[in-house]
Amino acid sequence: MSRPQPSVPFFRPSITQREIDEVVACLRSGWLTTGPRTKQFEESFAKAVGAKYAVAVNSCTAALHLAVEALELKAGQGVLIPTMTFAATAEIIRYQGAIPILVDCDPVTLNIDLQDAAVKLAAVRAGELPVAPDTPVVGIIPVHVGGAMVDMDLVEQFASAHGLWVVEDSAHALPAAFQTQAGTWKMSGHDTAAVTCFSFYANKTITTGEGGMAVTANADLANRMRSMSLHGLSNDAWKRFSGSGAWDYHILAPGYKYNLTDLASSLGIHQLDRAEELRAEREELAGRFLIDLNAIGQLELPPTHSDRLHAWHLFPIRLRCETLRICRNEFMEKMRERGVGNSVHWRPLHLHPYYANDFCWRPEHCPVATREWERLISLPLFPGMSELEYQHVVETVKLLCAEYHV
Repeated sequence: MSRPQPSVPFFRPSITQREIDEVVACLRSGWLTTGPRTKQFEESFAKAVGAKYAVAVNSCTAALHLAVEALELKAGQGVLIPTMTFAATAEIIRYQGAIPILVDCDPVTLNIDLQDAAVKLAAVRAGELPVAPDTPVVGIIPVHVGGAMVDMDLVEQFASAHGLWVVEDSAHALPAAFQTQAGTWKMSGHDTAAVTCFSFYANKTITTGEGGMAVTANADLANRMRSMSLHGLSNDAWKRFSGSGAWDYHILAPGYKYNLTDLASSLGIHQLDRAEELRAEREELAGRFLIDLNAIGQLELPPTHSDRLHAWHLFPIRLRCETLRICRNEFMEKMRERGVGNSVHWRPLHLHPYYANDFCWRPEHCPVATREWERLISLPLFPGMSELEYQHVVETVKLLCAEYHV
């Protein structure tokens, strides 16, 4: 009798008894919303990444929105962002009535291509993009795709040369670091941008279920983000959460409801303690994939660089489609039929209806991303993956490549 086929999810969170006990203790404390556990989480997180200030919020999207609002992004202004990113990086710009200017990706790393960013700036001024020629470009938001950091020294030099602020989308990059031009190592969030934003979604290295964090070295930005994360109330209003403040408060601006709860922070406190352990387990699995899939001619594997501490949020393979009798979508479907979860990161923004129809972005505006996304597949990669699950992923990919090769 044959053994039943394993079913491998795309991700599965790693939750220990410590997190469970903390959540139960929070429930029993009678204090569920933003309070002492969130404050503890913020302080611990700032220390962990080497930041001065940390503001806990209910998503990385919220963190990004608060960041650009605090930096006074105005309607009609432009912001350079990678087309190879999730919806949130662009939509927070639209929340402000500003214009996302889509930049192509590096063909190796898939991170933002700063050379193309310079081309896009010139093209805006020349009226060669679907953006008004007089659009003032004020910022840039790099994204660390899959957990491999962009060289933030180069981003800072580019931003300085063009008079731009930098907000860092580190949804994939905790913990992650890059080697600076001076030879030292710098973690994402350690003064790498005006504001750095992290995600604690369920499939990230550490999770609070839903959640995010904005970190900065600038007290004014931190205070503005904290106020705007809770309806634009005065900072004194936060003291009410500890029971030490007065009942009164002042509305300073029309803010948002972005605060993180103590219930979520209960998970985050202990997940943060395990962050490097969880990253190292992802790295070990990624290293095994790199060895076990290396000889398959139908695949290109993600690059590794000695000057990066990789978070390994994703393990994206690229199909050499000319060597296969099936396309990427069919390959993915056959993986799912055989019990292997998978995904694509991402359909580039310029190929989505909103940006194509409303802003007239076309495939030729970002040719590398247009080409590369059609052969991308993200394999399952998560701490706690069993040996049986791992072997099933590897064997499934090998068998499909063998079965459908040209």
